[in-house]
Amino acid sequence: MSPLAVKTEFFSGMTVALALVPEAIAFALIAQVSPLTGLYAAFFICLITSLLGGRPGMISGAAGALAVVMVSLVVQHGPEYLFASVVLMGVLQLIFGALKLGKFIRMVPHSVMLGFVNGLAIVIFLAQFGHFRAGDGWMSGPQLLVMGGLIALTMAIIYLLPRVTTAIPSALAAILIVAGVVAGFGIDTKTVGDMGSIAGGLPQFHLPQVPLTLETLYIILPYSLILAAVGLIESLLTLNLVDAITDTRGQPNRESLAQGAANVVAGFFATMGGCAMIGQSMININNGARQRLSGVVAAVLLLGFILFLSQWIEMIPVAALVGLMFVVAQKTFAWGSLQALRKIPRQDAIIVIGVTVITVLTDLAVAVLCGVIFAALVFAWQHAKQITARTRTDEHGWKVYELEGSLFFASAANFAELFSPRTDPQHVVIEFRNARVVDHSAIEAIDALAARYQQEGKTLHLRHLSPDCLELLDKAKGMVEVDAFEDPHYHIADNKLG
Repeated sequence: MSPLAVKTEFFSGMTVALALVPEAIAFALIAQVSPLTGLYAAFFICLITSLLGGRPGMISGAAGALAVVMVSLVVQHGPEYLFASVVLMGVLQLIFGALKLGKFIRMVPHSVMLGFVNGLAIVIFLAQFGHFRAGDGWMSGPQLLVMGGLIALTMAIIYLLPRVTTAIPSALAAILIVAGVVAGFGIDTKTVGDMGSIAGGLPQFHLPQVPLTLETLYIILPYSLILAAVGLIESLLTLNLVDAITDTRGQPNRESLAQGAANVVAGFFATMGGCAMIGQSMININNGARQRLSGVVAAVLLLGFILFLSQWIEMIPVAALVGLMFVVAQKTFAWGSLQALRKIPRQDAIIVIGVTVITVLTDLAVAVLCGVIFAALVFAWQHAKQITARTRTDEHGWKVYELEGSLFFASAANFAELFSPRTDPQHVVIEFRNARVVDHSAIEAIDALAARYQQEGKTLHLRHLSPDCLELLDKAKGMVEVDAFEDPHYHIADNKLG
């Protein structure tokens, strides 16, 4: 790594470390655990995933998407059950990675990705307004003006400094300059220290103090499953996003294993665990960081803040970090998608808008699941309409149906409507050379059609079906004409095989 790259990685890591502090504290408070529980989680998750993960440059830490799931467990059973659930969450993620299931994230359609990105950008933006609260109400008067002015100054520095120099990341410079202005002029404004103290010692190994019984497993397993799913979805979608921005390719299975290992370790050190963080990842990537060093630097500096620099970090104005996150939200949002909505197919536009709205109103996992299901249903519906048949009469006077398209559960009804057993001649041929039989519903549709021709006392000939189809057919099995040289040899999706 060149000296310039090392410098870029170090300064970017420093910026990320500063941005991790208020987020970790805020998410810990959401989960109703101590601020240090969130900070230690950010340290472990960031360090381990940076060293072992499948996407250099991506930043992980204590995440809000997980915190909202954790809170009910903490309220009902206490933090010790949370630590146990984080360990089990990590084990489930390790199993997911070991089974190499991370590749399935590639099946998420681009329209879902756009909705995910836009939704998270809005969530990041809206989350910052919590910092505008003062006591039981909202800021007003001079306090609000000061907060707004410092946010505007931070954003101006981030946008304008690169035009002057790129020697230091503009985000880091903005935080340091605004902190200096506040300290130099004695401006009274909300600081990181007002959110909670970050002073502490080294994290200590801690076995979760829960009974090792089936009852405990029944309590934590549902939470662990949800946490593991949400964590992996957010992490792997963020990995895809960073891949697209950097024009490189990450390793989803390796990232899943790293996330799992990080959460197992985090759980045994009494923390809340975590996953990838799109906001901090975008800060890192926008600063030019592409290697593992930036994440390691961020984690080490975060621990250093806790051990040695807490009083200084607590002096950083929250407005500087809010301004930074506003910029992150603006850069994360796919603004080009707004114009594209007019040009792309209507169903894709619905997916983009739907995933965005659901992400904002509920959570990421639900939004992505809904988007993928809707996209799959649209795909099935479109392909269901694409099964067609051309008819002709051959030299024997037999009627030949030449099928084209895919025969599966969604197209089975359309398939049945293509044929007229009552009016067809005595011998009928169905040619599958240009068609594909996909699933068990297709097999049942062929058998049902064969039964219709049998009832009419007519002979049906099935040509160019795969050997798998022949094995699964019932009533139509005797109607298949086998050609070992021309018949296809693909496999169909059916649980009777293997």
